[in-house]
Amino acid sequence: MRVSLLASHLLLLAGLWLVIPVDGAQFLGLRKHKDVHLGERSSHNHGRRIEFKMKKLDSTKSLLIKSEQLLRIEDHDFAMRPGFGGEGDPGQVRCGMDFTMTLYLRHYWQDDRLAFPSSSNKSRTFDARLVKKIWVPDVFFVHSKRSFIHDTTMENIMLRVYPDGNILYSVRITVTAFCSMDFSRFPLDTQNCSLELESYAYNENDLMLYWKNGNDSLRTDEILLSQFFIEEFHPSFGLAFYSSTGWYNRLYINFLLRRHIFFFMLQTYFPTMLMVMLSWVSFWIDRRAVPARVSLGITTVLTMSTIITGVSSSMPQVSYIKAVDIYLWASFLFVFLSVIEYAAVNYFTTVEEMRKLTRAKGPATLNATVAMAFDGCFHDNELDLTPFPEVPVTSIPDRATQSHDLAEPAPTEGTWLRRKRSVRRNLSFIMSNSYMIDSYSRALFPLAYLLFNIIYWSMYS
Repeated sequence: MRVSLLASHLLLLAGLWLVIPVDGAQFLGLRKHKDVHLGERSSHNHGRRIEFKMKKLDSTKSLLIKSEQLLRIEDHDFAMRPGFGGEGDPGQVRCGMDFTMTLYLRHYWQDDRLAFPSSSNKSRTFDARLVKKIWVPDVFFVHSKRSFIHDTTMENIMLRVYPDGNILYSVRITVTAFCSMDFSRFPLDTQNCSLELESYAYNENDLMLYWKNGNDSLRTDEILLSQFFIEEFHPSFGLAFYSSTGWYNRLYINFLLRRHIFFFMLQTYFPTMLMVMLSWVSFWIDRRAVPARVSLGITTVLTMSTIITGVSSSMPQVSYIKAVDIYLWASFLFVFLSVIEYAAVNYFTTVEEMRKLTRAKGPATLNATVAMAFDGCFHDNELDLTPFPEVPVTSIPDRATQSHDLAEPAPTEGTWLRRKRSVRRNLSFIMSNSYMIDSYSRALFPLAYLLFNIIYWSMYS
């Protein structure tokens, strides 16, 4: 029994040993047969393959090679700048800008790691998807308050790579930058603002920023600003020091901006002038028409208050007086004085008429007084005014008395008494002729306002 089991095991082992060589021989035979056919095929198409490889040498015409394979992105670490770790000069990035309604920032640099073969020396253009896989300069705006890259319908980023490794990187940005403005001459002001660019991570030992073509690096032919137009601009560069990280290259763009005045002329100055002129209309209205003149004066005052409030709400809150404030408040003063002028005219007219009423007789006096109190108009046809009393004729003193009076010295307070009498006399004359205030105001107010405008525009324009 044991002998039979041992024999069966030996037979199984012998069968396995026999099977393996046979299968291996068959496999080797098949492979050799295949290699023979492939060798015949390769020898038949050897010249054709060489020709095909020569045609594929110009990779700019190939549509089957991925961008990562063409630029060998997987073979390098693009978290590092070009030439990192070497002993040569720091990397150089040239910059340029275009201004329309937005800002187009362009960078130029060379990265040998992205060089590729091309017989026609043509560049390859990529979008933002490849930018995330390679190294780009980390340029930022130093005094930016708010900025963003446009992303409609895709991120507005363009990357153009040349066969020798030169790169053009363009991005469309909207920037709201800080500018320290002086509004003391607003809106007739001129502002000097600057836009500053700097690398955030790389100091002067690692990265150098400079303008590509000097003043020609900025093209501002199509600038359209809502409130300013650019009188002049010039780029410059310098160094900025940070105590913790060192010196950094910084690019400057200095603008000289002059504000457009036409908008403020339409919205502020012309309405203010019209309100002041409208307040002068009351000088031609009868002084006894109280409701008409009072309503006109109050309307102009309230309109001027509305204009001043609207301008102040649209302006930054500064602690000093602006040029527009001087003009608005001076115009408001003219409107206010026109109301005060009628208050004086009405007062003097009332006093004059009350004097006449005290000399009048009969119940008509009371009726006229009541009528004037209700409608503000004096009714001359209802009064029976008596003439002024005659001055009694005194006897003429003799010559001795006259000579004695002339010989007496003048009292010490005589000058003051004469001045007091002259003031009273002038005041009495004005009260008895209150209509003359309107006559003088018709000329004095326009002349004074014209003189103010001449001085104002000569100082600020």
